[in-house]
Amino acid sequence: MTSRAPAATPLVGVPFWPAAAFVLVWSSGYVAGPAGVDAVSPFWVLVLRFAVAALMLYPLARLTRGALRISREDLVRVAASGLVMNGLLFGTMYAAFELGLQATLGALLHSLSPVLTAVLAGVLLGERLTRLQVVGFVVGVAGVVVVLGPDIDRAGGVAGLLLGVASLACLSLGTLGQRWIGTRTDPIWSATLQCAVSVPPLVVLALLVEGAPSVTSGVDATVAVLWLAGVNSVLGLLLLGLLVRRGGAGASASVFFLMPPVTAVLAWVLLDERLTGLAVLGLALSTVGVAVATRRRA
Repeated sequence: MTSRAPAATPLVGVPFWPAAAFVLVWSSGYVAGPAGVDAVSPFWVLVLRFAVAALMLYPLARLTRGALRISREDLVRVAASGLVMNGLLFGTMYAAFELGLQATLGALLHSLSPVLTAVLAGVLLGERLTRLQVVGFVVGVAGVVVVLGPDIDRAGGVAGLLLGVASLACLSLGTLGQRWIGTRTDPIWSATLQCAVSVPPLVVLALLVEGAPSVTSGVDATVAVLWLAGVNSVLGLLLLGLLVRRGGAGASASVFFLMPPVTAVLAWVLLDERLTGLAVLGLALSTVGVAVATRRRA
């Protein structure tokens, strides 16, 4: 599946301000997530997040895109992708947060997604996979191992780490699922539907696993949910669309390597998370690996 990588060239075409805003918005979700889980049980956080996001996105879609026009086949594809990208992806990650997974480690795991997606596309879809991508993925995983070290308490123990890895897999599979959806459905309507269809199964899951919502702080819960819904789900979508329009389809992947260090700073300031010297080395190693594997070419 591997082939000779083309000669490396600098990153091109990525607009600075939209990219910087996207990185900051995306990274903030890894801080708001643990804060929300501290205030409300994890699955109820997700119920509230996607319900509020759907209510915010619906009028936006109606005003900017008009009435929804979608075939039954496309609706099934959008719904299935939404369940993976929203329900499974965030359900596993938030459960890991509750077990003790640190925000920086969550961001570090997710930063491997563009490279893992390329690997899965090569294995499952027969797409061209370069040696540089393989090396970058291996280096990125090595960085995660160094950050974890012999003590995995920062990952919430074995269960928390496995949930984090499962969330990474869901993110990559969901990214491939976006290709399955194609471009026939408007992206804002698609996001609205994906948020909306995730709410009913999450309500059922929350009732079965957690029972009635358990709220420790109404103020913290409100702030976290509004941030996750309005900033991460809505503003993040708009910034991603702007980034793709101005920088091409690979623009978001090309800045993914910046998420862990930015999250580390935010988590240090807002959550008092601290990294050891060895963890900083692993963070740098993983960042370099993902940066090398996802760099965009002229």
